[in-house]
Amino acid sequence: MKDTTMSSADAAHALTLLATGVPGLDAVLGGGLPALSFNLVAGGPGSGKTTLAMQLLFATATKERPGLFITLLGETSLKMLRYQQCFDFFDEAAVGQRVHFLNLSEEALGGDLDAVLARIVHEVDALRPGMVVVDSFRSLVHAVPVEAPHGELERFVQRLALHLTTWDVTSLLIGEYQQQELRNPVFTVADGIFWLTQDVERNSVVRKLQVVKSRGVSHMPGLHTLKITTAGVQVFPRVPIQHAISRPTAPRRLSSGIAGLDDMMGGGIPAGDSLVLAGPTGSGKTTFAMHFVQAGLEAGEAAVVAVFEERPDVYLARAARFSTTFAKAIEAGTLRVIYLRPLDLSVDETLQEINRAVQDIGASRVVIDSINGFEMALAPTFREDFRESLYRLIGTLTSLGVTMFSTVELETQERATLTGYRVSFLTDIVLSQRYVEIEGELLKALLVVKMRGSDHSRAFRLYSSTAQGVSLGDNLKDYDAIMTGTPMRRRHPIP
Repeated sequence: MKDTTMSSADAAHALTLLATGVPGLDAVLGGGLPALSFNLVAGGPGSGKTTLAMQLLFATATKERPGLFITLLGETSLKMLRYQQCFDFFDEAAVGQRVHFLNLSEEALGGDLDAVLARIVHEVDALRPGMVVVDSFRSLVHAVPVEAPHGELERFVQRLALHLTTWDVTSLLIGEYQQQELRNPVFTVADGIFWLTQDVERNSVVRKLQVVKSRGVSHMPGLHTLKITTAGVQVFPRVPIQHAISRPTAPRRLSSGIAGLDDMMGGGIPAGDSLVLAGPTGSGKTTFAMHFVQAGLEAGEAAVVAVFEERPDVYLARAARFSTTFAKAIEAGTLRVIYLRPLDLSVDETLQEINRAVQDIGASRVVIDSINGFEMALAPTFREDFRESLYRLIGTLTSLGVTMFSTVELETQERATLTGYRVSFLTDIVLSQRYVEIEGELLKALLVVKMRGSDHSRAFRLYSSTAQGVSLGDNLKDYDAIMTGTPMRRRHPIP
């Protein structure tokens, strides 16, 4: 007898996935929304449930298989359309053609759930839609008479779910639920559960999406940032760290653009490594990074600079003092300067912006200026796990094969503080800048603290940083106690 059992691999292959039209959501869902699935969109007021469902409806509806949006209790269709037409995804010409709206508030207010269900069945049979959205069935709680049998609403939802799953439709039910209500029977019936939340901390509000359940597909776990703009809903997947690309035993070295610094690093920066330059305010960190970009442009490489502390025009004006290459490179499309300063930024949003810029121009060098500014630009909810966020950012970008140059400001110059932020273990190369007082003059010194898998100089080198660039000076081999900030000249200098 022939075995007709379908394997899990065959079932996954046979499952049709619908493009949601929501940027980032398909990736979170593992490729798209399973066709003919029964889904629940849950969360508190203002979390974006209706807008998400509406965007899905407009993206999937066709004239042959239209979309049907059913309102039970809440906003009237006219009021809903008034607000939804503000989004870019809204197509006025589609209303009444491939997207239809049905308001059953009058039937719902009467408390007769059988009548509500009968009307839904009638409309779906007549229209034959491809997707049905019901908003918000949870509001029926207040319409069910007190004398109604216990569990009447749950039975209504289960009967509705039964009809929706037997029809050739993909359905979304919108409901306001709290996290502790996950034991509700409706969650058992659903094929997919999308949980939307709002995290409020002081003046910051961040929306997040979690796919609690998704039958038939391997979705991306965790909480993903969700933003609502005039374009509609956008999801920023919580990008996992990718596997690092295979690197040759002796990778090629990239120039830092500063005479003498490459020698201190054993021949330059190994391609694909991550470098952090730590120093106090005014020590020239941004200028060092500009030299790194300049060297890449002169070598025919493209670069992306993410600035968090000053606007791009100010950054480029500073760069123009010692080089005209930056302005020409922007015109030629080999340099992209992106400004990321909103106070409700997420790590994944940052990563997506940088990654998009890298892909657009084929960049091999990326500058983050600075890590301090990056942390301050994040919403407070993301600052709590900042080191983990930084780890994902660096790990994901270097896995793309780019070489990273990040700056970090030291708030103190203690003996044991060389990098700040405890980020040394995250990076391949650490350079440390320090102020030192020698013979009554405040000077700047540079030290290569760490180079993973490569030999390097252990000496302190004086340097000067001006508007024209960085120039390395003498080796401080004749001084002790340099890390205290007040070095002492040796009585017997090293020959």
